[in-house]
Amino acid sequence: MLKSMTGYGVSNIESESINVTVEIKTLNSKFLDIYCRIPRNYSEREIEIRNLLTQSLERGKVEFTLTVQPVGKAVASTSVNRALVKAYYADLSQTATDLGLSPDGTELLRVALQLPNAYNTDSVDESSRENDWAQVKTAVLEAIRKCNVFRGQEGKMTSDKFVDYIGTISSLLDSISEQDKLRIPAVRERLEKQVRDLLSDDNFDPNRFEQELIYYIEKFDISEEKIRLANHLTYFTETLESSESNGKKLNFIAQEIGREINTIGSKANDATIQHLVVQMKDELEKIKEQTMNII
Repeated sequence: MLKSMTGYGVSNIESESINVTVEIKTLNSKFLDIYCRIPRNYSEREIEIRNLLTQSLERGKVEFTLTVQPVGKAVASTSVNRALVKAYYADLSQTATDLGLSPDGTELLRVALQLPNAYNTDSVDESSRENDWAQVKTAVLEAIRKCNVFRGQEGKMTSDKFVDYIGTISSLLDSISEQDKLRIPAVRERLEKQVRDLLSDDNFDPNRFEQELIYYIEKFDISEEKIRLANHLTYFTETLESSESNGKKLNFIAQEIGREINTIGSKANDATIQHLVVQMKDELEKIKEQTMNII
């Protein structure tokens, strides 16, 4: 099943000591690019968090935000990082003023208290630290799972679009085949005229005649291109349904489809077929744009 690089997942878990919120946003990117916002007292876990994200999200620009707030008895061993919260508050207030807004001071403080490192936590025993990390890790995995579900849903929608685009191109190819039957008599008439001109020439050269005939046959015949294009369309659809389907492979097949469409357009020498080719290219561009957002 296709998976989009666009995704979103959020999870919230509360234990006796902490309230954990994890938010993951993913966007299109050629490679895996992870940006983490995590509290300072969990900075030693960043590598482990990045490994979890790398194993599950594969590709895309990933924005990861972890918020941990003490609750219950843990609040007693926690104090507000006043210098940092004041800086957050001042920056939020100035930003709101620049935007022409008049925010409520209490709301600004609430937001500032939710930002990274807003609290100073006294040292706790190793067992409590491990328990808290277990809760954080559970929240991270849940957010990743939800993000992948979102990506799968987006991928399914994109897959359905691909089926429609390929179906349209296939239908246009059928129209080209029908028009090609009408085009052939005109091509034949043109060839016969060229042959008569050559035969009536006093300097008729059999070798040149053979070369000219081969040239015109190759120039106007699009039979092979139609067959190859039909095969590429079938292969694209089969790849969509396979477990090996990915954006890079689909984009490569789309390029091959484009080559055959371009060749048909350049060889057909027919206005109706040219119009059909333009419509094919329009559908193919939609496919190429969508493959860029597929993992």
